[in-house]
Amino acid sequence: MPTVSNVSTGKPKITGAVYRAPAGTTLPTDATTTLDTAFQELGFVSEDGVTNNNSPDTENVHAWGGTVVLVIQNERPDEWTLTLIESINPNVLKTVYGDAHVTVGTNGMITVEATADQAASAVYVIDMQLKGGGMKRVVISAGDLKEVGEIVYKDDEPIGYEITLTALPDSNGVTHREYIQPAS
Repeated sequence: MPTVSNVSTGKPKITGAVYRAPAGTTLPTDATTTLDTAFQELGFVSEDGVTNNNSPDTENVHAWGGTVVLVIQNERPDEWTLTLIESINPNVLKTVYGDAHVTVGTNGMITVEATADQAASAVYVIDMQLKGGGMKRVVISAGDLKEVGEIVYKDDEPIGYEITLTALPDSNGVTHREYIQPAS
């Protein structure tokens, strides 16, 4: 039987919703435990929220006459897209350009070096508040920056970094884990 209380939205936690840490950082194993101090908050995300593409890419094999007789899965990417809008947050800039290419001087001056270097894999956590006070936490144990969208500088919208992360499998083949703590 359908249950209305199982229908929810995913709003960001007021205290922060998207975090990044170096590969190898201790991973959370539930929806509410305080994150390891290595996690850095990436600030506000655009109103479009976070999108997960976890759909398999398949190919149909047809028999003579056109009947589908087999479906072959070529790949099943696990990709996460979001737009980070805190454009002067050093943690955001390090996510986009790489840790080694962003420095913050003693006077607060931020220097960014755009290079062709591939950013290192990192751990990502996305925290959401569910309807009624429940919590959901997505843990990506190894995320690679796949793409950065066009960066637009306009006077009527925030500077944003649309990033797409590819979640890579861990030693058990898991690309991400979701922990859900229903409202009490």
